[in-house]
Amino acid sequence: MVRRADQVVLPGVGAFADCMRGLNAVPGMHEALEEAVLRRGVPFLGICVGMQLMAGRGFEHGLARGLGWIPGDVVPLAPTDDRLKVPHMGWNDLTLLRPAHPVLAGLPDPMHGYFVHSYHLCCADAGHRLATVDYGGAITAVVGRDNLIGTQFHPEKSQAAGLQLIANFLGWRP
Repeated sequence: MVRRADQVVLPGVGAFADCMRGLNAVPGMHEALEEAVLRRGVPFLGICVGMQLMAGRGFEHGLARGLGWIPGDVVPLAPTDDRLKVPHMGWNDLTLLRPAHPVLAGLPDPMHGYFVHSYHLCCADAGHRLATVDYGGAITAVVGRDNLIGTQFHPEKSQAAGLQLIANFLGWRP
């Protein structure tokens, strides 16, 4: 099914290592994702942990390998303001770094998004960061390259702007 998909969405709730184990537990899933997304260039949207799994590795509950599609590490949140709680839960404004990206087109800047996470993706290449959120320091809120895009926040819970992002993704043909 994934091998023939026109688009792929990988949602995620939970811990990096557990989600990666879950993906790898489905026979042929990793290979099917690589065939569709990397070789055929099918548009891919990762949401929350689904975005984090695009990284090379994650450190939640020990070291785990990710898909390796976006160079970087998924590390614990460490806000510089000790009044900010971890997990980061709630509404925050995103700063769009590349608002011209087709999936971000027409979104308000700043965009209001709903977050629930304790870990975040530190991109090895800053050019892969499409948006950030300030949570005791700038953290990656949207990441992307080529036919890949991922959101740390939950667009499905982020009202009209989140629904616009999803609609943009559904119409995206990189």
